[in-house]
Amino acid sequence: MAANSQVDAKITPADRSVIVKVRGRQGAMTSFVESCLETTAGSAVAVERGARHRPRAKRLIRLLADKSNILVTTHEQPDPDALASSFALAELLRMKLKDAKITVSVKGSIGGGYNAAFLKQCGASPEPWDERGLKHFDAIVLLDVQPQSKLSPLEEAGVVPTAVIDHHRARGRRPGCEFCDIRTDVGASCSIIFSYFMELEADITPELAAMLLFAIETDLAGAAGQPGELDNMALSSLTLLADMRKLYKMRYADLPQGIYEAHAAGLANAIFYSEALITHLEKIQSPEVPAVIADFLLRFELVQWVLVTARNGSSLALSLRMGSSKGSAADIMRRLVRELGEGGGHRTKAGGSIPLETGSAAEVEKIRGILRRRLLRSLHITGARGQKLVPAQEET
Repeated sequence: MAANSQVDAKITPADRSVIVKVRGRQGAMTSFVESCLETTAGSAVAVERGARHRPRAKRLIRLLADKSNILVTTHEQPDPDALASSFALAELLRMKLKDAKITVSVKGSIGGGYNAAFLKQCGASPEPWDERGLKHFDAIVLLDVQPQSKLSPLEEAGVVPTAVIDHHRARGRRPGCEFCDIRTDVGASCSIIFSYFMELEADITPELAAMLLFAIETDLAGAAGQPGELDNMALSSLTLLADMRKLYKMRYADLPQGIYEAHAAGLANAIFYSEALITHLEKIQSPEVPAVIADFLLRFELVQWVLVTARNGSSLALSLRMGSSKGSAADIMRRLVRELGEGGGHRTKAGGSIPLETGSAAEVEKIRGILRRRLLRSLHITGARGQKLVPAQEET
């Protein structure tokens, strides 16, 4: 039997579109490419079997089959995972619901840092947000956030989405909507949308594959290197499909000066106490910066926890990262912001926000002192003397 036929014998129909598209781009395949396809197909079998016993995408399509005007949206201040999963799902719905109008819209602005740079490379833009126009949609799909979250664009409007697709843990009851796909064992919402393409045997273009791949990579950053089974499947398959030139531009997009100022401040202010590191950013250009700084600082070999605080308008933004196998960043974050603000997240990373009354330097420093004491107490770090990550350089 030919090598190509041997591979074909091992795959399911859900994998075939991936392999056919790779073959089309590669022409005659080498044994190395064949082995890559076999590895990908083997992983795909497990994912496809799971979808077969619990189909989600087909159920969503059936739910939306009679809808004519569908809104796809995500949380405010969207990151690459939120943006890419929204664009990808919209593309999938356009493929499967030919007569429906599909609109992607995001409430609020998209920060001028990493998120804006990613959006520029996507070649797609969300429509302007229209709060009063929500009533004209006969279906709303909410991605990468749940309705009860303060970052949900629907919370103030009191609108219940038709469907919710997310990977975050949330306190309280699951959303009371017609379709709810919340998988807390998955590292990125884009991985869930990738599984929908697999289940429906829909083609993923090289440009869309690059967008999804980059978004999954960035959402897994700082997550202690523990992607789930579906994340691994998505990463391996999308790597074969992605437009590498476009992916390169996303990974190395031009960044504004403010990003480098934030890195400099994060390093200069960083102090570590045993295995916990804390730093502060006096100003940020866009809301995602504290999380990026936290991911970067977590790579310091002596620490397992990183807390970044930053002034963000009239509030203090918090980003927490965990690199150990014990504990939960989400639980620690809730302890940190108790009676001060709100926060939550995943096992390995979490975020929070504390409103400022006056915004004075004294108020910020007081809150940061409370957060430092709560963090060290929660981690059972006592008697540790703070050390600067980057000692002051002596003048010569």
